[in-house]
Amino acid sequence: MLFMLFTIKRIKIDSKFIQLSISLLKFKLMNYKLELNTQEPNSNIVFNTIFFDSFKVNIVERYTGSMKFNPKLCEVLFKVRTLDNELITKRDGNVRVKIKEEFEAYERLSKALDSYEYKNKLINRQEVEQNYVHFMIGMVIANYELN
Repeated sequence: MLFMLFTIKRIKIDSKFIQLSISLLKFKLMNYKLELNTQEPNSNIVFNTIFFDSFKVNIVERYTGSMKFNPKLCEVLFKVRTLDNELITKRDGNVRVKIKEEFEAYERLSKALDSYEYKNKLINRQEVEQNYVHFMIGMVIANYELN
């Protein structure tokens, strides 16, 4: 409630913050569930899924080398689906996105989710998860037109 009061106060004081405040309010209240590292035994492919209220993002990570010792992330693809598993097409008509330009940023966020500190709750897990989800939301918004 304090966040809403602060947002409303900012809207009355300066009209430049109207769009920013409303989007922060919507983003703050967006619910998600993160499923990490769904993987077949002895596979170099890892599946992550982010569930939102009305859609989900399926993320496929491909690794080179041994998964038991120092795996190297080489490719990341993602698709957006409805909760009924219907694929949502991108603006260009395709259904999947390969992360290229932002690959290093994704790799850093993915490593944080797989780190010793994250697994043993030595760092703020919620913050690490939110950074990952915010990055993926940005990728979805940049590539898809969601209604």
